[in-house]
Amino acid sequence: MYAATLEKLIDELKKLPGIGPKSAQRLAFYVLQSAPIDMQNLVQAISAAKENLKNCSKCFNITDIDPCKVCNDESRETTVLCVVAEPKDLMAIERSREFRGHYHVLGGLISPLDGLGPEALRIKELVQRLEAEKIDEVVLAISPTVEGEATNIYLTRLLRPLGVKVTRLAYGLPIGADMDYADEATLAKAFQGRREL
Repeated sequence: MYAATLEKLIDELKKLPGIGPKSAQRLAFYVLQSAPIDMQNLVQAISAAKENLKNCSKCFNITDIDPCKVCNDESRETTVLCVVAEPKDLMAIERSREFRGHYHVLGGLISPLDGLGPEALRIKELVQRLEAEKIDEVVLAISPTVEGEATNIYLTRLLRPLGVKVTRLAYGLPIGADMDYADEATLAKAFQGRREL
């Protein structure tokens, strides 16, 4: 139905998360109707992101400097560490402006159905940080999904014997929802109501 080049563009756009066939088609036609300079800027931004962005060597956030801006911020509280699944969760929490400590990005959640066990996450690095840094509290800021709860339980059992206070966000977040969809006020309330596990 479409020219082969257009069909290829639609197929590639469908690979993006949340983009189905109709959305991919609309985006493809938008690309075709856009000014060439706008598309060059988009291509350059994507290329620069792929080339320059990496994980912070300390917290594993996405960054273009190492350590990242959060790890380099000397005004942040050094005794509280917030554990999140993905960098997008870190960014959602930062938008709330409620948390002023440091972070640790696991790189996913425990999900036996997907073949992801604790060894697939950055849990070993988390334990190493707790041994190397003076951390009094670990806040588990993980989405309350089945995989998130499994990860919370595993981390709580692992970290409690290390003598660190383990807390989690309050249940202000909807069950089964992704953290990056929560608004700033909900995240702020969730931080204020966190409790020890």
